[in-house]
Amino acid sequence: MAAKTKLELTWIGKDIRPRLEPRILIEDPEYSHHAEARREGDIFDNVLIHGDNLLALKALETDPNVRGKVKCVFIDPPYNTGSAFEHYDDGLEHSLWLGMMRDRLEILRNLLTDDGSLWITIDDNEGHYLKVLCDEVFGRRNFVSNIVWQKRYARDNNAAIGSAHDHILVYAMSFDKFRASRNKIELDDKTRSPYKNPNNDPLGPWQSISFTGAGFRSNMMYPIFGPDGREHRPPEGRHWAALEPEYKRLLDEGRIWFGSDGKGVPRVIRYLSEVEGLIPSSWWPHDEVGHNDEAKKDAYALLGKEAAFATPKPERLLSRIVRVATNPGDLVLDSFAGSGTTGAVAHKMGRRWIMVELGDHAKTHIVPRMKKVIDGQDKGGVTEAASWKGGGGYRFFRLAPSLLEKDQWGNWVISKGYNPEMLAEAMCKHFNYAYAPSTEHYWMHGQSSEGAFIYVTTNSLTFDQLRAISDEVGENRSLLICCTAYEAGADRLANLTVQKIPQAVLTACEWGKDDYSLKIESLPMMAEDEEEEPLTVKAVGKRGDGTRDLFADDQEA
Repeated sequence: MAAKTKLELTWIGKDIRPRLEPRILIEDPEYSHHAEARREGDIFDNVLIHGDNLLALKALETDPNVRGKVKCVFIDPPYNTGSAFEHYDDGLEHSLWLGMMRDRLEILRNLLTDDGSLWITIDDNEGHYLKVLCDEVFGRRNFVSNIVWQKRYARDNNAAIGSAHDHILVYAMSFDKFRASRNKIELDDKTRSPYKNPNNDPLGPWQSISFTGAGFRSNMMYPIFGPDGREHRPPEGRHWAALEPEYKRLLDEGRIWFGSDGKGVPRVIRYLSEVEGLIPSSWWPHDEVGHNDEAKKDAYALLGKEAAFATPKPERLLSRIVRVATNPGDLVLDSFAGSGTTGAVAHKMGRRWIMVELGDHAKTHIVPRMKKVIDGQDKGGVTEAASWKGGGGYRFFRLAPSLLEKDQWGNWVISKGYNPEMLAEAMCKHFNYAYAPSTEHYWMHGQSSEGAFIYVTTNSLTFDQLRAISDEVGENRSLLICCTAYEAGADRLANLTVQKIPQAVLTACEWGKDDYSLKIESLPMMAEDEEEEPLTVKAVGKRGDGTRDLFADDQEA
């Protein structure tokens, strides 16, 4: 039997991975905003992060309150079209774009719940490469759908073939768990229209549906007699849809319909109130979920024409994604927040949210938009459909500076911008402890398990001090101590582990790097004797050198 192969996308620099510093977050109260009064069900613990989104994702990944707790991730990354966008550098070279996406997707996966899902909007320039990349990160078995969204309805007469759609790639942490937990979408007018109430039925509008099924089943071939005494049998090649006892129950409940004159074939009455919703399909037309022009008009009304984005996503589109993927109270994340549509919709629909945005429009666009949502001044989008009246709030954070900086002699030292509390929280992140300072024990700054704690200090500890701490910790607990220096003999204290700072984390990551956006203009020029290799997809298997090229593309999209 031939060995199985799997597709693997390769590109220049794929093996290069950033060594990210797990930064802490610092609140900037000037931009945080909360409603003046609290109401039942209001959500206030929403988060807007201003800073590089890869560093922000790393900060979230090392937060036990976020890692594995996000029910839905929606991202609208730069499409890599080569076009000039005011707010984005949307023209990264293919290999850089794929590396940028891979690094973020791997962290996003770690943030999702077991039944969580990722939704990515993308166009044809990179969409098909992104599909293969997502297969690698999430596994092909966890691919849910490639939804086609009709982003525009007018024809483009200047194009060879006008682009009328975007893709929405949907992946799950577990396909089976997502399928079991996902919600249906609301009924549309077309689905509702057949339901009438000609007989003033107290149970409301209804329609009759067929009472037959395909195939022959001997126990479902019984005769049915209508009100006029006429005998009915299933049509050839079909059977009744239920066993006879079930049919009689439906008949007694008045759920069998023989037509207005009583002479028709038996059909089952289904009430509109019994229809929970529709199974989502992979075709989302603009009249159901909106289009780019609709989103622009909403943005103009909310932020003014000068401040609005060129290609915002309509709130109706995000509303459907949030409805299908989450329930009220669930956590939604958008790490390419743009103008803040995801947070605005999630807030109106009673979901918790986290948004990350690097550009200045975190303050110039998202902050005023979310203030209007919270204050009940946003009348557009899905406000009316969600019955939104205002309320709740959010906190605005920025990334802390790098923990380490070089002194005048070129040595790495703790940054002058860090106070003791910030240092303790940062070391908790580095060693995977939840930052939770104790009011009872000065040496409890964080906790990783029921009996494992961490203590961070810039002091130099003597052996007598270490022994005193060891006595307080006791036999059934353990303590990691991070300090600048300590006397010998600590290894004799079984419940203590002592590490020097900054030496303990010196090689853990890249220090002082604040921007992972990979702008083309910041890259070094390629040497003249270097030859760029094409982007390829390989099928990896047990043959020859282990790979074979399936196709190569050395042209820009």
